[in-house]
Amino acid sequence: MAIKERDVKKYSAILLVVLLAVLAFMIIRPIALSIAAGLLLAYVFYPLYKYLFKVFREGTTTALAVSVVVVLLIFIPLWFIVPLVMRQLFDMFTFFQTLDVANFVRQILPTSSAQLQVDVTTAIVSFIGKIATTSLSSLGAFLVDLPKVLLNLTIVIFVFFFAMRDGEKLKKYVAELSPLKKEKGTVLAHQFKQITNSIIYGNFIIGIVQGVLTGVGLLIFGVPSALLLTFFAIIAAILPVLGAWLIWIPAAIYLFSMGSTGAAIGFTVYSIVLVSTVDNLLRPYLVSRNTKSSSVVVLVGMLGGLMVFGVLGLLIGPLVLEYLILFLEAYRTKALADMFESD
Repeated sequence: MAIKERDVKKYSAILLVVLLAVLAFMIIRPIALSIAAGLLLAYVFYPLYKYLFKVFREGTTTALAVSVVVVLLIFIPLWFIVPLVMRQLFDMFTFFQTLDVANFVRQILPTSSAQLQVDVTTAIVSFIGKIATTSLSSLGAFLVDLPKVLLNLTIVIFVFFFAMRDGEKLKKYVAELSPLKKEKGTVLAHQFKQITNSIIYGNFIIGIVQGVLTGVGLLIFGVPSALLLTFFAIIAAILPVLGAWLIWIPAAIYLFSMGSTGAAIGFTVYSIVLVSTVDNLLRPYLVSRNTKSSSVVVLVGMLGGLMVFGVLGLLIGPLVLEYLILFLEAYRTKALADMFESD
């Protein structure tokens, strides 16, 4: 049977599109995470863009203003905080090297057996050694890759700017490309928005606020290496199931062990009253109450995403899993096929 000329053109066009898609993927792959970071950052600050647009009445000027604000909010604090954190990191290493771990364990576990004290001491010393080695190697790798990091940050800023300025055009273009029925696409887009808000605002932004509040308490009540512990508190607060308590409880115990009973009690009350309740205060305003993201899915997505994509995976991982579950639920309820346009 002879192949029709129309079919030849059709399959040639499909092959050309696939080839171009593969080449585009190869080109974008090295900077894909930077592009994703810029898009996610644009999503977070898009409400600010819409508010300032009412003032400037022009997209480029508004996007530029928001970009400047974001750069100032992120990079100026980092410029001053990073050197302090680095110094505290080295101070902490020095402190642990001079710390009498065995005596510390005896004070914490005075009634335990000698063998248990030896085992705990060995475990703590080994843990501290591994953390020190990992941290120093990570620091060295970061300094070696600093030019690459700066290039990726530049890409993030450019993507952020254009995603802000052309956000509405981008949404319209994606909607036109979508094979979904218009009404189904609208419903799905709303569900995507709820999931995204839940992950970005519910876990990430609120986690950062809780971590920063913990850091403020650490500074107020005189806990050593407060800035370094603030970083760990932010990471712990972002991760579901865990929380900032993973940092402030040991810090309170440390204050007690150092004889600062008043400071320990004050810091504990501060953490319980302010840090632990900020989630209940902020979540109703930042996240839809109808959004119910599974803590297990979010935690697995964050940890898996961290291993695959690095720090940005803390956002990308849970988003991918939640979107997949949304489609699986549509398939389970026999609604998936009804979403797409029929030929």
